[in-house]
Amino acid sequence: MPDSKTSSISTNGLTIGYKSKAVAGNINFSCDSGELCAIIGVNGIGKSTLLRTLGNLQPKLYGSISINNQDLSTYSSGDLAKKLSVVLTEQPSSKNLTVEELIALGRQPYTNWIGTLTSKDKIYIQESLTAFLLKELRHRKCHELSDGQLQRVLIARAMAQDTPLILLDEPTTHLDLYHKVQILKLLQSLTHNEGKTIIFTTHEIDLAIQLCDKILILDGEQNPFGEPCQLIENEHFERLFPEEMVVFDPKTGAFKVSK
Repeated sequence: MPDSKTSSISTNGLTIGYKSKAVAGNINFSCDSGELCAIIGVNGIGKSTLLRTLGNLQPKLYGSISINNQDLSTYSSGDLAKKLSVVLTEQPSSKNLTVEELIALGRQPYTNWIGTLTSKDKIYIQESLTAFLLKELRHRKCHELSDGQLQRVLIARAMAQDTPLILLDEPTTHLDLYHKVQILKLLQSLTHNEGKTIIFTTHEIDLAIQLCDKILILDGEQNPFGEPCQLIENEHFERLFPEEMVVFDPKTGAFKVSK
């Protein structure tokens, strides 16, 4: 991992939505290499829409998105596939593939026109299988997996793609608490030890506060961004949900049911 961090992705005055209908605006943040960042907010606030926009899967309405200080719109699809990988919540259409075959698709940006895997490609695939505890499932068809197992396979495919920037939509969906923590700590390790930038949407706010370097709170107004301790100090979590239902305890960094 390099000694000095460099800006991996940033937005300025970003507004997201569909056609002329804005979902969220005034989104400004910057994530560096080696940082794990969560996007949180209430349901329907635009977390997945933001992630899809950052991944160039749908157009922005206004503002700018830069990757490595270069405007996102200037990248070719081939170059962008070597810069970022995206894992969405939609089920893949290739579930008839084996676990190993699906993970191997992550190497497509680097293979030749007939998709031949080199020894280097195979190393990345094996490392991904090992890291996400999938070696025993490598020959299993993806349609035979549980939702949680398939989720791990999809993240492993993104890891095999070996991009400096990884975008994940709800990566801990369908997982129990142990495996939620396991996945997030692995993502934390990828950022801190290998210098990757990982941005993910989540409802696991308590875990994000404990494990993330930065958090973007989509609230439809200020959309505060910063280190968890800064956001706690400025009381941004207290304003996330109606107080009559849940309250935030700044001492423990956790939400509690109002009594």
